[in-house]
Amino acid sequence: MNVRMMLARSCFDQPVTASGGARRTALVRMATKIATGFMGALVAAGALMLASPTVVAQETPAASGPLTRVRFTLDWRYEGHMSYFMAAKAKGYFEREGIDLVLDSGAGSGATVNRVVGGSHDMGAADMSTVIEFLGNNPGRGEFQAVYLLYNRSPFIIQTLKSTGIRTPQDLAGKRMASPAFDSVRKAFPIYAKAIGIDPASVTWSTVDVALRETMLARGEVDAVPGFELDRLTLIDRGAKDADIVTFSYADAGLRLYSNVIIASRRMIAENPAAIAGVLRAVNRALIEAIDNPAETVKYTRQFDPLVNERIALEKLRIMLRVVDTPFAQSYGLGAINKVDLERQVDDISAAFNLKTRPNADFIFNSSFLPRKADRVPRQGR
Repeated sequence: MNVRMMLARSCFDQPVTASGGARRTALVRMATKIATGFMGALVAAGALMLASPTVVAQETPAASGPLTRVRFTLDWRYEGHMSYFMAAKAKGYFEREGIDLVLDSGAGSGATVNRVVGGSHDMGAADMSTVIEFLGNNPGRGEFQAVYLLYNRSPFIIQTLKSTGIRTPQDLAGKRMASPAFDSVRKAFPIYAKAIGIDPASVTWSTVDVALRETMLARGEVDAVPGFELDRLTLIDRGAKDADIVTFSYADAGLRLYSNVIIASRRMIAENPAAIAGVLRAVNRALIEAIDNPAETVKYTRQFDPLVNERIALEKLRIMLRVVDTPFAQSYGLGAINKVDLERQVDDISAAFNLKTRPNADFIFNSSFLPRKADRVPRQGR
């Protein structure tokens, strides 16, 4: 598929009204006109790409020929909450799509972005806020696009203990918190603070390694820590009792912050769009199966890390599936995104992270590679 075709496709999965049909046609024509040239034109255009997924996103028969090598980086270690990637690899789903996928463990969303931008990896998983941050601080480069949304509800939380006396989110004002500087939940805290009505500057932050975060809270060295929903298990592992943990969710404060997405490099979008679509079909298939049977899916984690605790891995997967299998996903399909929510997140991140420029939301997400909707709807939503 060439760049002209790619620009004429939808960046967002969202309901289209009757009047939206005419708007869709006009915008596709406009995108096609400005698509002359290679990916530089794609970045410069920033046009709204509203149309149905392309033919490369449809189901394909088993591959018969040389496999296309794709190097994919996770955003963290081989753990249970990402076991569907491992299941897709172990079950041969990528090979069926004609892809020899190398699945590497990660070291955070920032590392994923650096790997894809640097060229060592073709695709990877990263937090949407980190994606927006890079694009805002590197305007005009267009090194990658997000192509599949994994977590359509924010898994961001703040954890504390009853012994701190913190009972409501507003009680966080004036308290001590700790996390790595690169922590996306920490970076987004000013957005959360605004939503709950406190001054983010009133919180004193300690910059620590991620391995020490929950340990410091359990020891009473800080009052609260940011994290993902599954980090409750880490805090329990550090000695805290489940009944003593107090959790505040960013989503409960009304924040629509998309989290993990799959990104693809500019080179791969231009040179091998069919391979991107194949990767997404394989991941999507395994994710649907994980929703249906998480216990079966999580077993494949041990093929990548033989020392993994399968019970904890299963708990992590079940926790993260709460932000995957949502009413939105059941209505519009896994992987899809809502333009209005993304626009709002771009505004919030641009202000909270003090970005050089506000990145063009129309370019951040490209839905051209998504599998057909019928294959992306979790079974209970069908």
